[in-house]
Amino acid sequence: MEVKIGVQHAPREIVLESGQTAEEVEKAVAEALSGKSQLLSLKDDHGRKVLVPSDRLAYVELGEPTARKVGFSAL
Repeated sequence: MEVKIGVQHAPREIVLESGQTAEEVEKAVAEALSGKSQLLSLKDDHGRKVLVPSDRLAYVELGEPTARKVGFSAL
């Protein structure tokens, strides 16, 4: 699933493809915003971890995975 994270005072948003479900991401965001965790921690499809301080979160947008087209087509 595609996750977009807006960070305060940062010119660009963080965009990652995550294998986590929408419920797992939502739970991690809720814990970060409620103060249970000081960091929002998510894993992307390549096994990298993205850590964002919870007090710097502006927004988190959850979307559907984007299908990558492979191949050629005749014009």
